[in-house]
Amino acid sequence: MHRITHLPLPEPAAREHSARLTALLHAAIAQAGGALPFWRYMELALYAPGLGYYSAGARKFGADGDFVTAPELGSLFAHCVADALAPVLREIGAQAEFFELGGGSGAFAEHALLRLAAGEALPARYAILEPSADLRQRQRERLFAALPADLSARLEWIDAPPQEPWDGVLFANEVLDALPTTRFVIEDGQPWEQCVGRDENGAFTWTTRPADALLAHALRHIERGLESRLPDGYRSEALPQLPYWIDAVAGTLQRGALLFVDYGHPRREFYARDRSDGTLMCHYRHHAHADPFCWPGLQDITASVDFTALAEAGTRIGFELAGYCAQAHFLLGNGLPQALEAAQGLPEIQRLALARQARRLTLPDAMGERFQVMGFQRGVDFEPAFAFGDLSGRL
Repeated sequence: MHRITHLPLPEPAAREHSARLTALLHAAIAQAGGALPFWRYMELALYAPGLGYYSAGARKFGADGDFVTAPELGSLFAHCVADALAPVLREIGAQAEFFELGGGSGAFAEHALLRLAAGEALPARYAILEPSADLRQRQRERLFAALPADLSARLEWIDAPPQEPWDGVLFANEVLDALPTTRFVIEDGQPWEQCVGRDENGAFTWTTRPADALLAHALRHIERGLESRLPDGYRSEALPQLPYWIDAVAGTLQRGALLFVDYGHPRREFYARDRSDGTLMCHYRHHAHADPFCWPGLQDITASVDFTALAEAGTRIGFELAGYCAQAHFLLGNGLPQALEAAQGLPEIQRLALARQARRLTLPDAMGERFQVMGFQRGVDFEPAFAFGDLSGRL
């Protein structure tokens, strides 16, 4: 079993689980002729039914999981996002819907619904698209226990994006980074796709094949935007399927806003010369490392977001870019200072907890600058949410 030595050893049951997924991956490699595209390896490692990281039952979020997301820190993040989206929901009116992609532990939905209720901006329906049956059950248990009946009655779990026209808002926190990504390398001026094979000992190993037309076209488009060719030996990721994915999840939204929060960079920074091995990152029990072959099914695999590509994908399907900024600026412009001021009347332990949340969410060496926020609008005015610290000019 491929393993980085500094990582904690999984329990025996977890190792058996990983071995079952490893066998499935080996079979997929054999069926593919000995080389599986990395995006397919990542898709199976994360989402294979019953075995993938997000499909199995191990705890993912929080102190007992592998990583902490902004909603897990407390209510502050969700309150600020709700404050940013509330004017859009009120502008649309009684038929407005809230669509969350990937509900995590349910923490965001809990705090956002309570905040929207307080601000008289409740959606008619709060729909969560959660592919993991285990996470879906945990979300149900948490939300029905935490929310009053009039709020929990608005909840609905859906199996696919809305197929009929709808009005409202779509929100996705740390979703884009988990989309199965294509890996590539430049050799002799030409793009090659990185794949996963097996060495003579049966361990996973990198291999390559010529890039197909879709990847080659996507990389040439990237190079035109950079106004330079990527050098030989340069390795990174690309999501040539991103425009189709955005259309699939948001194409039926007739009037409303899209809001994405994730870690990433504008294109020129994403494909900087000194970032020559890409952005691939894995998370296992709060250890971050770059080996996607370690303990399949027991670790998260992610890649940073090219926010220029996201802007192109959203505008391509008819949305207008509302704004783009660092998470710190977005939160500071959407209620965070007011929340801290209102907390002055609270007991000291609560004030300190809120201050710790604010620091984690906004400091540059924590989540403040590493995470970016991008919004789109169609038939509504979502631009005021990005009035503080807009970075659209860097795209």
